[in-house]
Amino acid sequence: MILHLKAKPGSKVDQLFYDAAGLLNAKIRAPAQDGKANAYLVEFLANQFGISKSRVTLVAGFTNPHKRLEVDVTDEEFRHVQERFR
Repeated sequence: MILHLKAKPGSKVDQLFYDAAGLLNAKIRAPAQDGKANAYLVEFLANQFGISKSRVTLVAGFTNPHKRLEVDVTDEEFRHVQERFR
């Protein structure tokens, strides 16, 4: 499954949420330097879905807040996690 989201590094808390426009956002604590935020985002999403980090791949948006990630989960697994952050 391809996941489009906007990452907000340097936050005080880690959080997944939908904004008013319906875009998925991820607030993460890691700083936006030297790829730390991207690595942390992959780990954070893997934890949210209860899967290994190897099943989450950053496809696009390496230097942009708008990210495209491939997450190896079924639609049912995604819906289950999605209910928690709506």
